[in-house]
Amino acid sequence: MPSHAPGPPTLLGLPYDGSSSFRKGTAAAPPLIRQALHSPAGNPWTETGVDLGADGALGDAGDVPLTSGADARAKMEAAVRTLLESGGRPIVLGGDHSITYPIIRAVRWFHPRLNVLHFDAHPDLYPEFEGDRYSHACPFARVMEEKLADQLVQVGIRTMNPVQRMQAERYGVEVIDMRAWAAGRRPALRGPVYVSIDMDAFDPAFAPGVGHREPGGLTVRDVLGVLHGLTVPIIGADIVEFNPAEDPSGMTATVCAKLAKELAGKMS
Repeated sequence: MPSHAPGPPTLLGLPYDGSSSFRKGTAAAPPLIRQALHSPAGNPWTETGVDLGADGALGDAGDVPLTSGADARAKMEAAVRTLLESGGRPIVLGGDHSITYPIIRAVRWFHPRLNVLHFDAHPDLYPEFEGDRYSHACPFARVMEEKLADQLVQVGIRTMNPVQRMQAERYGVEVIDMRAWAAGRRPALRGPVYVSIDMDAFDPAFAPGVGHREPGGLTVRDVLGVLHGLTVPIIGADIVEFNPAEDPSGMTATVCAKLAKELAGKMS
């Protein structure tokens, strides 16, 4: 286990949609999230009082050039590992949700205890989807079968089918579906946490720019409330499944930027 001094939260773009099952386009997201983050429409201060405009407050490692398949996954893992070795703490801009598996493979190498907080409409626990074990519908099956996370808590789920229920039971996943959320159940993390935010966790009213819209989801304030309330350190995060082709108003890009900003503030 390497020793490393913690550096600033650092953006890293993984423009990859080679494992999307319905509608591609998420590879175009990272530059638009950055554009929204640095827009003069807002300012660099987070709700928790951190000035991300200050020197060294927020790093940016740019976008990783990616092709597809196993080669892309190896490059993603290597890029995240390089960032971690330099002391940076990743806030990864996707990309489809398949990127989370190689990211967590890299993060786990630095953290003997690792808990994952996953916001999503879908549990992404399929053993395989349409013949692809590395589909964006499968990353958390790969994470759990390789024992890369000690605890996986999923929030916002509202599309659970029997296969995914069986997988959740098999791996001991804590699922807070939208009915449980509405009844007041909230996540409790046991240690350092990696946060994965699929933009379709949000009700489409807040984030329409996704490939798989699923009504009845979380509000932006719901998710910010959970992030601001975390009492364990956030060691990394990703924001995935924003599809600019489905976001003519730019609203979803703005929500992504807000999430990146508040995650960075909480990690600072």
